[in-house]
Amino acid sequence: MTDPIVAEQLTKTYSNGTKAVQGISFSVRSGEAFGFLGPNGAGKTTTVSMLSAGLAPTSGRGMVGGLDIARDASKIKRRIGIVFQESTADGDLTGRENLEVSAALYGLPRREARRRTEELLQRMELAEAADRLVKTYSGGMRRRLELGVGIVHSPPILFLDEPTLGLDPQGRAGFWRYIRGLRSEHGLTVFLTTHYLDEADQLCDRIAIVDHGQIVATGTPAELKDKVGGDVVTIRPVPGAADPSAVLRALPGALSVQPQDGTVRLKCESGERMVPLAVEACARAGVGVAGVSVQRPSLDEVFLQFTGREYREEEGPTATDRAVRIQRLQERRR
Repeated sequence: MTDPIVAEQLTKTYSNGTKAVQGISFSVRSGEAFGFLGPNGAGKTTTVSMLSAGLAPTSGRGMVGGLDIARDASKIKRRIGIVFQESTADGDLTGRENLEVSAALYGLPRREARRRTEELLQRMELAEAADRLVKTYSGGMRRRLELGVGIVHSPPILFLDEPTLGLDPQGRAGFWRYIRGLRSEHGLTVFLTTHYLDEADQLCDRIAIVDHGQIVATGTPAELKDKVGGDVVTIRPVPGAADPSAVLRALPGALSVQPQDGTVRLKCESGERMVPLAVEACARAGVGVAGVSVQRPSLDEVFLQFTGREYREEEGPTATDRAVRIQRLQERRR
């Protein structure tokens, strides 16, 4: 059986010469939650747009649900679900009306549309607010409604483009509870981009990290952490102190030393053994230490190693992201 999402040397170059995606290849297995992570401008939004048939690739091949993204765009759009970062629900309609309109656009018979609408209102815990205007909904309620709108036609594949950005922890947890339920009950295949690495760590079966339009690492969260290896000792010198990186690199057992945002990250096999050595070395060099912490490898460390930068949740969209998203919303409204 063909995997539900396949990319083969997928490339996108914009008219201004920007190479947003540069020959990426991967596949997503049936029923899998696949995370696609990268810094802003890395090519995430462009990739999602191509795979969801909203943007034509420059070269390469993409298959979604056994259909070619270049030749079968209209068919793909009817067989997948999409939840964007931007709110796409109509605030001047009620929750019920949003679901009914979406069902009609997907061609569901009237009786089936009503049944599906009521089912989703119950499932998303929106039944009591079903006849309120959506502009009165909280952020979490809107996200649940938009998820319902995205799956009203029961698609086997769901694309989620940073769907919980801006939600509080409770809203995020609630949203993912519904996704887990859908996967468990219906074997839904999920392709996810997110700015929250803890979400990717907990929810994704596999993850691809993309940077500068190319995939730099792929694997399960555990496999990616194993590639980083060892503990990370973070040393925070007192304000105004000299950089202790050179002193720390000379320590036995130091695998790598990297200054980062006023701290120094020292990777080693055993943080417990390294801490006293590092503090003593700093003291001998006349570098005061304000704080020391030890942590096992995390996706933050994985991301830092493969991209050379931290994954910042507060980053806003790039100009390319905005252009692609505007185009997607315009096509959705046609």
